[in-house]
Amino acid sequence: MSETHCLAEGRRTAIRPYTRADAEEFTTRARESRDMHSPWLFPPDDARAYAAYAGRLIEDPTKAGFLVCEREGGESGAGEGGAGDRIAGFININNIVGGAFRCGALGYGAFAHAAGRGLMSEGLGLVLRYAFGPLGLHRLEANIQPANEGSLALVERAGFRLEGFSPDFLFIDGAWRDHERWAITAEMLSQDGV
Repeated sequence: MSETHCLAEGRRTAIRPYTRADAEEFTTRARESRDMHSPWLFPPDDARAYAAYAGRLIEDPTKAGFLVCEREGGESGAGEGGAGDRIAGFININNIVGGAFRCGALGYGAFAHAAGRGLMSEGLGLVLRYAFGPLGLHRLEANIQPANEGSLALVERAGFRLEGFSPDFLFIDGAWRDHERWAITAEMLSQDGV
């Protein structure tokens, strides 16, 4: 487990950047979650794949990667300000563009042990506030396959709006997949109090 400090903390979760030292826990959680993730996403499940994946998130200025960690003991347990505790999932902001656009595209996934417990909802709220605060972004987009009910429910709870439909949008699991386009802006976050 990494000793990296949290970027933001909620009642039950904290977000922090990826580190190379997270490889063993991340890949173990990814292997444990294969059935749940398929056919929607395929996070790295071995050390070599994780090193390449995390390296891109750590080094590429057009990406920001966040691990959502369950705080030990919940609200009262994370007393040292570290990001320690189990990795519940991940939220990445890809294709970050600055200037007048100030936008990025979200990718995310929960791990099986954390699914259905509200940890990713809280973690996404922390990432949104961080993205619209310290990162200076104005808009985040999430492209989601229409049958991925869990992912759709997550962005709906967070206050995203449905903006459209993109046929044959992303190449996933051997085929071009249709996606719904969802987005949220800094103003929407302020209005909803997410």
